[in-house]
Amino acid sequence: MTTATFSTQRVDPYNPPAELARLQREDPVSRVPWRDGFIWAVTKHADVRTVLGDARFSSDRSLPGHPMNAGYTSAAKLKNLIEMDPPDHTRQRVRVMGEFTVKKIAGMRPRIEQIVESAIDDMLASGDAADLVTALSLPVPSVVIAELLGVPYEDHDFFQVNSATFVEIDTSMEQKLEAMGNLRTYIAGLVEARMENPGDDILSRQLAAGAGAEELTGLGFLLLIAGHETTANMISLSIATLLDKPELLEQLREGPDLIPGAVEELLRYFTIADVGHQRLATADIEVGGELIRTGEAVYAFGHVANRDPDVFDDPNRIDFTRGARNHVAFGFGPHQCLGQNLARLELEVVLEAVIRRIPTLRLAVPFGEIPFKEHGPNYGVYSLPVAW
Repeated sequence: MTTATFSTQRVDPYNPPAELARLQREDPVSRVPWRDGFIWAVTKHADVRTVLGDARFSSDRSLPGHPMNAGYTSAAKLKNLIEMDPPDHTRQRVRVMGEFTVKKIAGMRPRIEQIVESAIDDMLASGDAADLVTALSLPVPSVVIAELLGVPYEDHDFFQVNSATFVEIDTSMEQKLEAMGNLRTYIAGLVEARMENPGDDILSRQLAAGAGAEELTGLGFLLLIAGHETTANMISLSIATLLDKPELLEQLREGPDLIPGAVEELLRYFTIADVGHQRLATADIEVGGELIRTGEAVYAFGHVANRDPDVFDDPNRIDFTRGARNHVAFGFGPHQCLGQNLARLELEVVLEAVIRRIPTLRLAVPFGEIPFKEHGPNYGVYSLPVAW
C-alpha cells in the first residue's frame, strides 16, 4: 500500500486520468490524499464491483465521514435514492423499478423518435451550423424526462432553461444552485398537483403505489438530474467521437445494425458518471487484498475499471463489435442506474437519426478546441460546434 499523488481531472478527452491508470497497474486498492485526509481509490474492475455491490459500503451522504458529506444538510436537500441505504433504498427502488423495464422503455421508442426528428428538423431549419449541445443533446432528454414526469407543455421552456443551467460553461455556482432550487420547488408543486389531479405519469403512479410527497419530490428531482445531463453528455461525446474518427462513423453508416453495440461500447469507453461511486465503509471489509476499516472513505472509479485489460481486450480501443455488457458505466449492485434502458434507447435513436439525416455533419472547430468538462461531476462537453 502506498500514498500517491492524486487527481480526478481528465486532461485527455479520450482517457481516464493517467494517475488512475497507473494505480490500476501498480496499486489497484490504494490510500490517496483526499481533502484533509485520505480516501481509498479502487481501480480494478472486480474490486469496483465489490465496492458497489456491497451495501456495507454506505451511500448515505448524511453520515459523518462520508466523502460526499461536505456541505450536506438535511434541511437543504431531500434525500433521494442514490443517497440511501437499505431498507429505505430497497423499498423505494422496488416500487419504481417497474417504470423502467426493458419492455416499458421499448414502448417509448415511437415517441422518442418523434422528439429526435423534431429536434433535428429545428436544427436544420436554423441554418448550416449549430451548437449540437443546445440544438439536440440537451433538448431530447429534457423533453423525454418532462413527459415522463407529466410536465405540462406550457412549462417546458421553464423546465429546459433551468435544466440547461447545470451544463453551461459560464454559469456560476450561485446560478446553478438557484436553478436547482427552482426545479426542486417546481417538482414539489407538480407532486402536490398530482395528489389532487392524477395523470398518466410516473409521479401519479408512484403516489398511487404509496409514495409520500417528500419522497416523490426527491425521486422526481433525481430523475431530472440523473436522466438529463448524463444522457445529454453521452449524445455529445458520441457524436463528437464519430466526427473525429470518421472510420467509426463509416462503420455505422455501412452497418446501422451495429448502433446498439456502438452505444454500449461508447458507454464503456467514456463512463461519464463516477461521482455517485463514493462510499463510506460501515464495517471492516477486505477489497483486493487490502483491509478497508469502518469509517474509511472509498472511491470506486468506474471509468478506469472499464479500461481494465484483465476484463476488456485492448481496452483503450473503441470496438463496436466488442459486445461487452459487463461494464460499470451505469454502476453496479443495488444502486445501478434505474434509467439505463431509457438512456440506451435515446442514444440509439439519436445516433441512427443523425447518421441517416445529416450525412454532411462535421465538426466546426478542431477537436482539440472543444471545451470538455474536465472537472465536472459528469464528463461531457460544454458545447459542440458543428456544421453541415
